Amino acid sequence: MPHHQRADARRNYARILAVAEDEVAAHGAEASLERIARVAGVGSATVRRHFPGRSALLEAVFRERIDALCARAAASAEAVDARAALLDWLEGLTEYAASARGMAEALAQDRLVEPDRVSACSVKLEGAVEPLLRRAVESGAVSPDVTAADLLTLVTGIALATERHADPATEGRRLLALTVRGVSPSG
Repeated sequence: MPHHQRADARRNYARILAVAEDEVAAHGAEASLERIARVAGVGSATVRRHFPGRSALLEAVFRERIDALCARAAASAEAVDARAALLDWLEGLTEYAASARGMAEALAQDRLVEPDRVSACSVKLEGAVEPLLRRAVESGAVSPDVTAADLLTLVTGIALATERHADPATEGRRLLALTVRGVSPSG
């Protein structure tokens, strides 16, 4: 959202994006734009002014969550308990990945996100988790052969495995806990 926009337009944008994130988590990529507008307390024309179509809105939600996950990793980079910081971040990534049902597929189908951009998001997430992983390895909490790419692959697998589950976030957390016992058995 450009900073030169009026304050009320910026507030509407932020409110629409927050509601859209909740709706995508609840209903996947098929979240209703009309419902998003209603819950955000704006008209559907306001939603369409900020996001000309479903793809633009999904892409903004996707970008917002990637940025939030990267910020979460940065905020935890110097945590006292390196293992807990890494696991907290992985749980956040797992919950997001499990709750964003169908979003990546919808974005790819609409050709909004090219394979290079998806790859760039993976690289961004790998870069964000790398300091957390390095500290966990240095503390002896994680095996030195575990890579950031390994962790993202595991979370992706969990998200795919839970995609059709009645409660994907809860099942994702359960599967992550099973995985953690293999990656970092101590604690």
